[in-house]
Amino acid sequence: MIHSLFIINPSGDVFLEKHWRSVIPRSVCDYYLEAQRASPNDVPPVLAAPHHYLISIQRGGVALVAVSKQEVAPLFVIEFLHRVVDTFQDYFSDCTETIIKENYVVVYELLDEMLDNGFPLATESNILKELIKPPNILRTIANTVTGKSNVSSILPSGQLSNVPWRRSGVKYANNEAYFDVVEEVDAIIDKSGATVSAEIQGYVDCCIKLSGMPDLTLTFVNPRLFDDVSFHPCVRFKRWESERILSFIPPDGNFRLMSYHVGSQSVVAIPIYVRHNLVLKSNGDQGRLDLTVGPKQTMGRTLENVSLEICMPKCVLNCSLTANQGKYSYDPVSKILIWEIGRVELPKLPNIRGTVSVVSGADTTGANPSINVHLTIPAFAVSGLRVSRLDMYGAKYKPFKGVKYVTKAGKFHIRM
Repeated sequence: MIHSLFIINPSGDVFLEKHWRSVIPRSVCDYYLEAQRASPNDVPPVLAAPHHYLISIQRGGVALVAVSKQEVAPLFVIEFLHRVVDTFQDYFSDCTETIIKENYVVVYELLDEMLDNGFPLATESNILKELIKPPNILRTIANTVTGKSNVSSILPSGQLSNVPWRRSGVKYANNEAYFDVVEEVDAIIDKSGATVSAEIQGYVDCCIKLSGMPDLTLTFVNPRLFDDVSFHPCVRFKRWESERILSFIPPDGNFRLMSYHVGSQSVVAIPIYVRHNLVLKSNGDQGRLDLTVGPKQTMGRTLENVSLEICMPKCVLNCSLTANQGKYSYDPVSKILIWEIGRVELPKLPNIRGTVSVVSGADTTGANPSINVHLTIPAFAVSGLRVSRLDMYGAKYKPFKGVKYVTKAGKFHIRM
């Protein structure tokens, strides 16, 4: 159970606190702030203080720190904190210090409904939106004049049913069901271009606007390629285990139906290659950098939004480069070179080359940077996953149906 929640800004100030079971002084956050000062980019998610446990996440430039007096399953709390941030983003379009401060009243109303006596109660977006109306200008003005709040006076119809994620009596003029299959490739490529490790993190996001209480089944062409899956609570897990079919009554609106993992025992297609050559000279001469990017195993699809980020060795002072496509920038303080390429189209391959200034007399042995790659490939699922069909039961209309595939680079590193 969670006793208190503190939201902390980047400068270390607690700008919102909420207590459920007992008031815990905000001085308990000092343990978190000390850990943050020690390693700003790698704060342990669970910290044990003498009388409390602090469990934290960092998103949108703010840190959410949940405090418990007893031992509690940490992943349970971390998942709840992420759900809080997702709800704020759903209500206010973002979750930053400014936006939370502008919507203090709604934030406290949401936290009251999401946690009851320290235990999660209503975390589904549909239920919350029936309980607490999302803020808009007219409603804010009306509430200010009349003294009313955003909280509904009646309980949501879905909260007491066996499908709490869907409200009853949903009606749409246009009935639509759209699915986005998004895959992120996490890979490490060594100096010679061989794959050290490669795996795929994927998820299926849905936008469902269907009247009534439809029952959907989603079938994949090749469901056996998943190594690990996690589902929205609406999915009937027994049906998945026996038939490898997703059967569910969908929530209304946008939600994540499933996340999946394709591990390194499968052969993961690497969609890009980078030919690289970096020569650093410590005797005062100029070093040289030459990079060429090209598509690889993309089934004829085009690479888009391609950019390379290289954290150069500390001995590099500056770079003077010429790119035949896109633009580059080099920050001499952080030593990060960013080359924004955009779209890669054959036969012309993007290339950047030029000189690199090195500190005179510096030791350049072992100065091997790595390249972080960012890219998207529309209409392509790198794992080969395909949706076979979507069937609907319990409703007499024919909905519009669509599936979109996108591949992105996740943690994609190439060693130089």
